[in-house]
Amino acid sequence: MVLLNSPTFNLMERSMDASALRHQVLSNNIANVDTPYFKRSEIKFEEFLQNEMRAPFSIEGFRTDPRHFVIGHSSQVSPQITTDAETAMNNNMNNVDIDAEMSLLAKNVLRYYVMSQQVGHEIKMARTALGGSSR
Repeated sequence: MVLLNSPTFNLMERSMDASALRHQVLSNNIANVDTPYFKRSEIKFEEFLQNEMRAPFSIEGFRTDPRHFVIGHSSQVSPQITTDAETAMNNNMNNVDIDAEMSLLAKNVLRYYVMSQQVGHEIKMARTALGGSSR
């Protein structure tokens, strides 16, 4: 189906994947809040995505097979995990701030929810446009 292979849908898919990975990393940070010498990690994705979107517009060829040549610009922004090894928050050299991590986790849950609602809306709109049921 063309909808599931569109650049917008692929971008939403990668954003949801980044959000799921961020949830794992934040959960790991929270689980290790009292572990001595533990250093928190974070996900970098939105910055890379914004840089990619600021790049000059170019035409991209449609590939029906992964073995075909890539024509034009192919965006493959992916999340990266970074570890903050420089700071220390507690006497045990741990740098996890539980309040900050919990607020980041809540923000990430809301971000994932909004993206999942948008994906559902896109599918509903495509189904309606194709003459199917909107439910």
